[in-house]
Amino acid sequence: MEDPRNKPDPSEVPTEEIPASQVQAELAKRKKRRMSTRNRILFYVVAWLIVLMPFLFWRATWFGRPLTDAEMAEYLHDEQKPRHIQHALVQIGEQMDKHQPGVQQWYPDLARLATHPVEEIRNTDAWVMGKDPSRPEFHQALLKMLNDSSEMVRGNAALSLVRFGDASGRPQIVEMLEPSTVTAPVAGTVTAAARSGEPIQHGTLLVRLEEGGQTTEVRSPITGQVKAVVATPGARVAAGDKLAVVTPGTEQVWEALRALYLVGTPDDLPYVTPYEQALPDLPERIQQQARETERAIRERASRQ
Repeated sequence: MEDPRNKPDPSEVPTEEIPASQVQAELAKRKKRRMSTRNRILFYVVAWLIVLMPFLFWRATWFGRPLTDAEMAEYLHDEQKPRHIQHALVQIGEQMDKHQPGVQQWYPDLARLATHPVEEIRNTDAWVMGKDPSRPEFHQALLKMLNDSSEMVRGNAALSLVRFGDASGRPQIVEMLEPSTVTAPVAGTVTAAARSGEPIQHGTLLVRLEEGGQTTEVRSPITGQVKAVVATPGARVAAGDKLAVVTPGTEQVWEALRALYLVGTPDDLPYVTPYEQALPDLPERIQQQARETERAIRERASRQ
């Protein structure tokens, strides 16, 4: 066995000399890999913005953020940002639900916005005005909105009128139970179209038309499901031609059935009873409400 005492001292073992240039190159690499203070600050700023920007976007588009009276007045007249007007309308509606003092100061704005050029604002406004059926100016504004160019606005106006005890919007309420047929506003060639069977939101692109370098986007008039697309990409259509059919969604059907429970007539039953059957895209509560609506209509007719 080798005597350990005969092993050389490591400090006495000659080592290979490393060139100075190689040492300097290695130190330079390490220094390069180490992030500078400036780069670290830049990294943290970018990371913070990645977190902050979605929050700011959400805060700007979320209607639940309470507004001060000063912000409410500003938002109601912000024609550059329609969503600000909608935000204020939603806040006013919540105050009306809670019967908060001072909410009536905004009532002139509600009546004024009934003729606003932006459909989404008129739509929200029609719903909010129905929360105070004691106001004759709201009643008159809603009656005029029954002739609005928007299917959604007409429907919301009709539903709000029911709260006034006014059945003038009954035809529009029945319309809410039927599929919506979408026609071409202009002639053109179809370059894009939604697919049959897919869900669609109000205002979502349904069909895109091209004509002479001009693009026309036809959007869904309601929230629901694309039942059929008649015009497929590449097809040529004339103004007024049928493009697609959209069936109403759950909430629209639900609100219409509840309104007809109060103001429906036997003439409406052909539109109500189909919803008493199980439908794949509608929940069971729709069937139950349809049955209750039919019962209420028949009982009301028998009393009359």
